[in-house]
Amino acid sequence: MRSNKFLKAEQARLVWDTPGLLAGVDEAGRGPLAGPVVAAAVILDERVHIKGLADSKQLTEARRERLYDEIRAKALCCSVAQASVEEIDQLNILQATMLAMRRAVLGLRLKPNKVLVDGNRLPSLDVLAEAIVSGDALVPSISAASILAKVTRDRLLCELHLLHPEYGFDRHKGYGTVQHMQALKMHGAIAVHRRSFAPVARALMVVAPEPDAAP
Repeated sequence: MRSNKFLKAEQARLVWDTPGLLAGVDEAGRGPLAGPVVAAAVILDERVHIKGLADSKQLTEARRERLYDEIRAKALCCSVAQASVEEIDQLNILQATMLAMRRAVLGLRLKPNKVLVDGNRLPSLDVLAEAIVSGDALVPSISAASILAKVTRDRLLCELHLLHPEYGFDRHKGYGTVQHMQALKMHGAIAVHRRSFAPVARALMVVAPEPDAAP
């Protein structure tokens, strides 16, 4: 029979294993018609407070940018990954999102004991994981991940705007706004558009050239 002294020592070891190894995971870009889906994983340092963490969608662009730099400087480690437009079209947006999340977790310099994922789905991982609905507003590490993912993706779309200014990617970030739909109808889709998304497929049909008339 184990002694009480042994049981106490074993419990102390388990408690020592867990602090600081909790990763938050979130994504940005599931809904847009263009560009990759981006995911981030963040392990925060419990000893260092980052003021103002919240769901990235509830923050101004300027505030997200400031927090992005602070998170990168103060987190124990963080990782940002993506799934490409080609992967989105091949796998579907849900599976591509799970792939980006898995890549983000695997990219962490430290392996977390547990991963908390925003939403109600979990990527395939080799560590304990939990899905938390509205986690980006409830869990600081998920909030931090949502900010890294969104800022990264917004920057990517602004770079795309420099290459294709006629689509207005710097304004709508790939979402199906009136401006974006008008540009699709006028110019058609380009390589960064998700052809598996119905609005893009319809735009391709509209601008497709008429077949040559039979002789």
